[in-house]
Amino acid sequence: MKILMMSVRDDEKEAITEWEKRNNIEVKTVDWELRLDKVEELVGYDGIVIQQRSKVEKAVYPALKAIGIKQITLRTAGYDVVDIDLARENNLVITNVPAYSPRSVAELALAHTMRLIRKLEIFDERMARQDFRWAGLQATEIHSLTVGIIGAGRIGGTTAKIFDALGAKVIAYDLVERDELKSIVDYMSKEEVLRNADVICLHVDLNQTTVDLMGAKEFELMKPTAYLINECRGPVVETDALIAALEEKKIAGAALDTLTGEENFFNFDLQNKDLPSTQLKKLRAMDNVILTPHVGFFTNIAVQNMVDISLNDVVLILNGKTSEHQVS
Repeated sequence: MKILMMSVRDDEKEAITEWEKRNNIEVKTVDWELRLDKVEELVGYDGIVIQQRSKVEKAVYPALKAIGIKQITLRTAGYDVVDIDLARENNLVITNVPAYSPRSVAELALAHTMRLIRKLEIFDERMARQDFRWAGLQATEIHSLTVGIIGAGRIGGTTAKIFDALGAKVIAYDLVERDELKSIVDYMSKEEVLRNADVICLHVDLNQTTVDLMGAKEFELMKPTAYLINECRGPVVETDALIAALEEKKIAGAALDTLTGEENFFNFDLQNKDLPSTQLKKLRAMDNVILTPHVGFFTNIAVQNMVDISLNDVVLILNGKTSEHQVS
């Protein structure tokens, strides 16, 4: 069995090598994405693993079928770069890694919240100007907060447990109310969560029902003292509506690990270059906004799990078995 893993970063290579040793299976790594002009280089491989920003071109699916590829494994939770219907038509099984490390994302939500409620972004900016005053920047203690979780699944549920352990009141909205969370979470409608929470943490999957889940109407419902934390996917938040809410002081601030259009700027060195997004420029200019370049997944445990789970799934599929992570 030979597996080709694409878009491989240096920080993943040690985990890949360890998996190869444990399983005695060859894994070739390359730094390019799955594209039509690269399909011929997949000849001779049994399985493929991808992690990419651009959508897989429609012509790729029949081309993969023609050379005998039977699956596409994504080592990410999101799989919107893949056309599930075209994959099915070409007998390609699609798997993802839905829970590489819920704690990695949940802990970033906590870190972002702490920076916002302690006004650390504003203090950093003042200190850089040698302005050592603290007037007007009184913090809020975390145990006095009501934290609202929208999407209380694996990651959202973990976030809820962390905030509960720190003494915050936790409320949540989800289509599925999990029994194991009911002792620490009060389930409410989305509107009730938005009205009552001091911090809103978004932890939903990206699909047709969650695009623009947070728009102008939702920001109107939030407290003017409340913060928005987005650790899931950019299109879940209508960016122009968020910018307007921040400019008009309808909410107090935001921490964003993901943005619509991020494939054009996140994980690129754009020092001394003009930014490709007007929205990004506006958000960066605000002292009550924290931006991180989609690094919620980027921890030692999460990277290891993304490698191990994705490669294990390839082996399962190629051996004619079923993975619990199949999305097709």
